Amino acid sequence: MEFSVSSINKFLFFKLPSAYWTGVRLRSISDTTAITTVRHKWVNQNPFRSMYFAVQAMAAELSTGALVMKKIQESGAPISMLVAQNNSVFVKKATGKISFTCVDGYPLDEAMRKAIETKEGVTIWMKSVGVDEKGDEVSVFNFEWTLKVRVKK
Repeated sequence: MEFSVSSINKFLFFKLPSAYWTGVRLRSISDTTAITTVRHKWVNQNPFRSMYFAVQAMAAELSTGALVMKKIQESGAPISMLVAQNNSVFVKKATGKISFTCVDGYPLDEAMRKAIETKEGVTIWMKSVGVDEKGDEVSVFNFEWTLKVRVKK
């Protein structure tokens, strides 16, 4: 699969439809940064007239996971990826368009290098910060990704 914003959003449609239908989209990705967005609307709201926490989590996870997917594809190594843990802090009601940004590309490079060299499992914590259209922080998510080279037996 060609790695691009449109291919990842197509991937969402077929493999993570709940994220796609609630409005989660990858907006940009580089070697160091991934940005996702989601707009508060009826289908993703909670009873308190703001975005449901799980929708924010999907958008935040995608900003970290898309970087992991990109680095795995670029490495050419058969590496598995899985979230082992996560935590979050909610600062403000999420309304309007929320952007989640992960800037952990460089630490991820080091984790990938270590996983490939040692053939052992490696974990890395990656952070995604959600801000609203005014630039105010609404939530912060941390995901612990496990990376492991699949060894043929």
